[in-house]
Amino acid sequence: MIDLNEVTVSVGDVMLLAPVSASVDSGDVLVVRGRNGTGKSTLLRAIAGVRSPTSGTVRVGDDIVTERNRRLRRRVAAMIGLPPIAPDLTVADHVLLVASTWLDDPLAAAELARGVLDELGLTPLAARFPHELSSGQTQLFALGLVLARSFDVLIIDEPEQRLDPEHIDLVINALRARRDNGATLIVATHNPRLAEELADHTLWLGAAA
Repeated sequence: MIDLNEVTVSVGDVMLLAPVSASVDSGDVLVVRGRNGTGKSTLLRAIAGVRSPTSGTVRVGDDIVTERNRRLRRRVAAMIGLPPIAPDLTVADHVLLVASTWLDDPLAAAELARGVLDELGLTPLAARFPHELSSGQTQLFALGLVLARSFDVLIIDEPEQRLDPEHIDLVINALRARRDNGATLIVATHNPRLAEELADHTLWLGAAA
């Protein structure tokens, strides 16, 4: 499903990502680990098509990843940092908007949105506006937005940020459910438990610790 061939990213003389090669089969989970500054987020951006490699290639299926490839944009979903939000839409409005964008059936979109809110424990917060959420709630909200769309490949950067162990359990279960439904996942994390629970394969950037 995903093939990385000697992918590097540099800005001038500064190398943000040293050469990386890896392959991920369809339906597998690749966990990316490493210290801060080793290029985890940069690698995820290259796979998602939002940052072009300086050298090497990224393929999803038979397609070389580029930001303007519309077919890949429909197949690949990513949570890398917090998404843009509309201050006048509630949490439920945002999730329903994403679901409605990807599903033509309004009833199916509403069902998907409700399911995502329930799955991530966001239903009690559905009527709040984004600025009213705590940092941990905002993290779950961001994950809910990406899970409310269709995808074949899901790319998630440090989903454990600002979450307590109970809410990390929700994230693990949600990501495991997508894997079990056939999605291919790439997850960057510092959390050993999340890595242990999800990883079919682990890619260490820099020296393993």
